[in-house]
Amino acid sequence: MEKYKKSVGSIDEYIRTFPKTVGEKLKAMRQTIHAAAPGAEEKISYRVPTFFLKGNLVHFAAFKNHIGFFPEPSAILAFKKELSAFATTKGGVQFPLDKPLPLALVARIVKYRVTENLKNYQAKLERNK
Repeated sequence: MEKYKKSVGSIDEYIRTFPKTVGEKLKAMRQTIHAAAPGAEEKISYRVPTFFLKGNLVHFAAFKNHIGFFPEPSAILAFKKELSAFATTKGGVQFPLDKPLPLALVARIVKYRVTENLKNYQAKLERNK
């Protein structure tokens, strides 16, 4: 799936570069993130779909054998036990393409990140007073 390296201007364009089965998983990720973070802005950052709310919230991307979900290292640590069934890195998790996406877990992680971003933003405002 080398197509993911192609620059695109929107998440819709990004999803259209993949086969239908992968696109459906990407659409499900997008919908789940929207539901968990309704105020978040969509954009493409680092050539992948990104949600932004007072800072980067989460990224996701399709690869040859998995959907990568990148919610920041703090979320990977906070959900370490629940993510133990998946390959993880410091800041991301790999959901295999041949298995259902754990969308309820994705939603909980996104809500965690929303709370974290809003708290960090508020602390920044307080420091700048």
